[in-house]
Amino acid sequence: MEHVKRYHRKVLNANGKCLVTEGPVSPETIERYPFHEGLVAFRPPEQQRKAMIEIARLPEGRIIIARTEDTIVGYVSFLYPDPLERWSEGNMEDLLELGAIEVAPPYRKYGVAKAMLKTAFADPAMENYIVISTEYYWHWDLKGTGLSVWEYRKVMEKVMGSVGMEWFATDDPEITSHPANCLMARIGKNVPLESIEKFDRLRFINRHFY
Repeated sequence: MEHVKRYHRKVLNANGKCLVTEGPVSPETIERYPFHEGLVAFRPPEQQRKAMIEIARLPEGRIIIARTEDTIVGYVSFLYPDPLERWSEGNMEDLLELGAIEVAPPYRKYGVAKAMLKTAFADPAMENYIVISTEYYWHWDLKGTGLSVWEYRKVMEKVMGSVGMEWFATDDPEITSHPANCLMARIGKNVPLESIEKFDRLRFINRHFY
């Protein structure tokens, strides 16, 4: 499968500051800017920056960033699912995982996450994919936001829903291990029925146990 990547860019006003959301960006673009010190949800900022550079180098990898003139303050990554996850078992060329989305705390109230997602899905090539997002409550910044698990989940559903991602049922053990966890997905307009059926089988691998 050819992974076509068309660059898009949006400009946001964040309390008088100009924020740019853009992508998919090249590894060289990410190398040009440091990560904001508040981007610590998954690992220390510099380590996460290096991980994003590696994803940007992958044929299917897509990184969307939000930045000031000199600093990356948010990012979204898309890539094939981890080989250890069930979502990779179908070997589907047209299934991508939204691997991570994060915005530095000082910029969270300006709609940056939604803007990055809209930038990502502005590329018509995204209609060729099923894009999934596995939402696990242990990745959420409950302490920093002061939100409950259920309040945070509502926020995530609203953000993901802004680009047409919807809740999908699954028997995946990690997702079913806590009622706040969920699987969200967006099925592109050009995805063939065969791929949709394969995705449905992946969602319910343990169906025969019930």
